[in-house]
Amino acid sequence: MAGEEQIFKIFPRGIRERLERSGADPEAIQELRLRAGRPLMVLCGGRELALTEGGRLEPAGEGRRAQGLFIVERGMIEETVELMGRFSLYAAQEELRQGFLTIRGGHRVGVAGRVLAENGQIRVMRSISFLNVRVAHEKKGCADRVMEFLYSENGRFLNTLIISPPRCGKTTLLRDIIRQASDGCRAGASGRWFPGISVGVVDERSELGACYEGQPQNDLGCRTDVLDCCPKSQGMMMLVRSMSPELIAVDEIGGEEEARAIEYAGNCGCSLAATAHGESMEEIKGKAGLGRLVKQGFFKRFILLSRGGQAGRVEGIYDGAGKALRRGG
Repeated sequence: MAGEEQIFKIFPRGIRERLERSGADPEAIQELRLRAGRPLMVLCGGRELALTEGGRLEPAGEGRRAQGLFIVERGMIEETVELMGRFSLYAAQEELRQGFLTIRGGHRVGVAGRVLAENGQIRVMRSISFLNVRVAHEKKGCADRVMEFLYSENGRFLNTLIISPPRCGKTTLLRDIIRQASDGCRAGASGRWFPGISVGVVDERSELGACYEGQPQNDLGCRTDVLDCCPKSQGMMMLVRSMSPELIAVDEIGGEEEARAIEYAGNCGCSLAATAHGESMEEIKGKAGLGRLVKQGFFKRFILLSRGGQAGRVEGIYDGAGKALRRGG
């Protein structure tokens, strides 16, 4: 069963049956938000919808009254967390301490509630009352329009940074770039063939490969090796030392420690493909670590995604100096 199709199965019967009755297409759902004592909200195709008691999805307009809407009970959230634990390969409590739980299929569930801390360290998450289920989507071919810009004249993959606001498809785009770079691809109007290369993926939150018992459930290509649930900064250095990748791919980079690991990999001859949260290149330049790399000219390609419309909408592709190679798409 496809990852999107099994997403409803993580919910208790009262929620699952209403979602199934609503006719919502799991492949179009981006997020499901559960808040104790509040309506269940669904982000679908860029629209926020509310689930009714009768199992319909209606626009959640500003000021809309809760009358007739399905209200999530605290016990439903607790049961959902228990069900999610059965879909996860990992120790649930260890992940919950980081504020999320990754389940089979690569779906990431953000959690909030009461946090118990000791000596400045989070010990356990209890009284979970809020869930944000981010539905993972594998869209093969979504990188077709960008691949021709990511190689040099001699065919080397160029260091690439995907910049995107939240929920705009950066992880989905990176996943398909990995697949095409690994398998090899034919790109551009000329149809030039770029041979497949060895790719190493550091999948800290299991969103790229959606590994189950060590094996990716998403297609990352035939020449790809994955370090699952591994911190990015450590994983990049591990891959360089052990797997000899030509390209390393990581999702959501930012800090100084990760920047140093990126420099290490680059000095060892590896190319890099990564994503970062941001609205613009100027915003990225202001971030510690990552901003330093941008200013130093480490990245030779920038892909900027925009809000609105279809996820993964490319606002522009730029070279290392900020010159536009392509706009729109």
